Amino acid sequence: MTTTPFISRKGMTRRSMLGAALAAGAAVPLAAAAGPAWADPAPAAPAAARLMLPAPTGPHPVGTVQLHLVDRSRPDDIAGPGHFRELMATVWYPARDVQRYPVAPWMPAGALQAFLADVGFSDLAPLGPLTAAHVGAPVRRTGQRLPVVLFSHGAHSHQGDHTVMVQELASHGYAAVTVAHQYDTYTEFPDGRVAVPLHDRQAPTLPGDFAADLRFVLDCVEQLAAGCNPDVDRKELPAGLLGSLDPRRMGAFGWSKGGTATACAMLADERIRAGLSLDGPMQMNPPLAGDLDRPFMMMSAVFTRATDPEAAAFWSHLRGWRLNIQAQGAVHVSYGDNEALFPQVAKLYGWSGQQLQDVIGTLDPDQAVKIQQAYPLAFFDEHLRHRRGHLLDGPSPAFPAVTFLP
Repeated sequence: MTTTPFISRKGMTRRSMLGAALAAGAAVPLAAAAGPAWADPAPAAPAAARLMLPAPTGPHPVGTVQLHLVDRSRPDDIAGPGHFRELMATVWYPARDVQRYPVAPWMPAGALQAFLADVGFSDLAPLGPLTAAHVGAPVRRTGQRLPVVLFSHGAHSHQGDHTVMVQELASHGYAAVTVAHQYDTYTEFPDGRVAVPLHDRQAPTLPGDFAADLRFVLDCVEQLAAGCNPDVDRKELPAGLLGSLDPRRMGAFGWSKGGTATACAMLADERIRAGLSLDGPMQMNPPLAGDLDRPFMMMSAVFTRATDPEAAAFWSHLRGWRLNIQAQGAVHVSYGDNEALFPQVAKLYGWSGQQLQDVIGTLDPDQAVKIQQAYPLAFFDEHLRHRRGHLLDGPSPAFPAVTFLP
């Protein structure tokens, strides 16, 4: 299966520029990423060989495991008769011990290779970023179960594109579950099949389809919480994962179309206790119907209530706790891993400051990363853990770019 990447009027897409940097690999300088010793992803390759992600700031090391899931309530007409909606999901969680467990890549090798092939680098060995998570590490168990947060990616993206946020939440004691929405993502299945975005209007890739995926994954979380393994291949799960998740404390967040899907899923499913949209356009099909009485937060950049009627309409239907913030200088990709990766790409290619700003906006990248780490954590801490802080009360001198929109 092949795809044709969208090319903007300026030429290369952001995907192709990042693909070029990943393909060049060994020339990419090491990013200065401070963090606890357990978060060092160094052993697989020389430090200068990879783009780097900042280490999470939480007190716990991070483990991860992939799940192969099939929703037998949803026939897959694209795949053909007898097939059902098939998804890959990844669980990130606080780990007890990570010393003997391999570090997880930003994207599975086959998916990353497809990503590179889409942008013309199929003959080059992929050297993508590593994460702070360790594959299969045992879960850190305490007297309480882990609150759960689901993540939904954007159009033609992948479940790893907000790893900075996801591993941050896991390092602070959350189970974060990222979902690869089939037919609109790059992902790899256990049997070696690699899926890429499908340019077919009949494919189930609307926000409502993403929302249905999220609701199915909530079912799978409930199975894990009850001690059952939802993986269709019955793969061995990390020690301590079964029975460690708390189905009474589940939230969701997403970027772009994933933010819209988060709102759709939350409107349809009361199990989602709190929702966060990262610059979601809120273009719902069918149109938004009904009010939402649970906490919802919007982190706006391009799709603001002042410029986007759908976002304004959605805001008017929020009847519970609500908050809308905007980082000055942010663009659509600013609330994601791009802010950590593209400054390294800029150094590799000798871009000017203006060229870098054309991609990630004028928001300082270091500040952008800290915003991603701080605000989603504060939101879910307040509404899933009832740990009230002061970051969401109003402007903070620690984050001068963040504006609270009335």
